[in-house]
Amino acid sequence: TGIKDLHIIANDAGNDKADGIGTFIVEGRASSLVASHVGLNPKVAEQMNAGTLAVTLVPQGTLAERIRCGGCGLGGVLTPTGVGTIVAEGKQEIVVDGKTYLLETPLRAEVAIVKAWKADTSGNLVYRRAGKNFNPMMAMAADFVIAEVEEIVEVGQIDPDQVCTPGACVDMVVQL
Repeated sequence: TGIKDLHIIANDAGNDKADGIGTFIVEGRASSLVASHVGLNPKVAEQMNAGTLAVTLVPQGTLAERIRCGGCGLGGVLTPTGVGTIVAEGKQEIVVDGKTYLLETPLRAEVAIVKAWKADTSGNLVYRRAGKNFNPMMAMAADFVIAEVEEIVEVGQIDPDQVCTPGACVDMVVQL
């Protein structure tokens, strides 16, 4: 649709081949990015240096916890990661039992695009391999969830023990 001024929350910035998340960056449609890794997409550095993309680097575990907090309605997470470094700049420090922690605030999104292996017609999602790392959390931390899936099956064809994201958290399913 040509939408611009996107605020992207992702584990990484994709690549500069204009696929996945990288598409939004390559096309200059993102205004900010919160990620744990940007090294595979040289367009991030170009746009950051040009002042057209604000980038916030977050340690991967902290990023996951901030998203989880957003999905669970928590006020944040305390972590020792980054104390005494540039990561701590502008963040509240809290001392618990003599140990200093940073208060990392929750991350939420208006829209999340998650990639799942399989969905049923009610939107219950099954992920494969590393797809389980961030997709289930992001689906919980967004107001509107779009699931891109490889296969759609009828209700009852997915073992309930395999469901990682319940259909109640999914607003739209698109088969790739």
